[in-house]
Amino acid sequence: MATTNTGAGGPAQLVLTASVARRYYLDGRSKVEIAEEFALSRFKVARLLEDARSSGLVRIEIGHPGTVDVELSARLMEKLGLTHCVVTDTPDDHPASLREHLGVAAAELLSEVITPDDVLGLAWARSVSAMATALQHMAPVPVVQLTGALARPGADDSSIELVRDVARTSGGPAYFFYAPMAVPDAATARALRQQPEVARAFSLIGSVTKAVAGVGAWAPEQSTLFDSTSEAERAELASRGVCAEVSGVLIDIEGNTVPAGLTERMIGITAAQMRAVPEVIGIVYGTGKTLAVLAAVRSGMVNSLVTHSTLAEALIAEAER
Repeated sequence: MATTNTGAGGPAQLVLTASVARRYYLDGRSKVEIAEEFALSRFKVARLLEDARSSGLVRIEIGHPGTVDVELSARLMEKLGLTHCVVTDTPDDHPASLREHLGVAAAELLSEVITPDDVLGLAWARSVSAMATALQHMAPVPVVQLTGALARPGADDSSIELVRDVARTSGGPAYFFYAPMAVPDAATARALRQQPEVARAFSLIGSVTKAVAGVGAWAPEQSTLFDSTSEAERAELASRGVCAEVSGVLIDIEGNTVPAGLTERMIGITAAQMRAVPEVIGIVYGTGKTLAVLAAVRSGMVNSLVTHSTLAEALIAEAER
């Protein structure tokens, strides 16, 4: 077998360098052991190992034996200033498949970062529901419902089941309530917020230390809230600059909250309350949500992300413009 000189000296030096590198990196031998075997000083062994790396004879790669793109996760975390970031190397084949993969990744992240001292808040989203399905273990913590239920045709999951399922896995208490996410008028919303079970859950929002939410773009099939509003209301809010919604909170491209009548009709966490949560993990998929995710991060309501590679690349490219 022919060997190309990589710059580590002549052929004899190359063979010696390769042999030393093999003993150290593959066989797990110490520098002292290698020095004794080859009758070299420890200084010489260290120099050969340095030459092996600088010449390209030895290349060290940091990888992950799963679907997490470690390098892209680190790049996106640094670019957006995130607390945590997990990017999966998942094919963009179907939204349901993406949700499933991201749900698993988010469940693993939440299991890792949650501690017995935390209080967990959950805002309903299809991606958060996927995480709850994948969650296998978690520290026993209180689980608080952050948004009312949003009825969807043909769907049997809701905010209540979401909180119950996660609390069952955790073994901690569940604080949930029976109320829709949006009601016809502000007066009804005020009355519902005063109901005992709703008031009890809302009284705990200030103690939430970690939360999980989805991010919706203000466009068809990009937000369950958008899809549940009237065509006139969608257009009116779009004309006022609404770019995204996080747990029912409407924001523009810069991350500013957009006051609206819809907000007064919502049963859920407010923008100020969400910004006060130390860590909010957003689970997001689909490149159509690129601007929405950036708006959510700029708003201060989302500071950790679980997403996939194509959206991560799009976010980095857009952030660098």
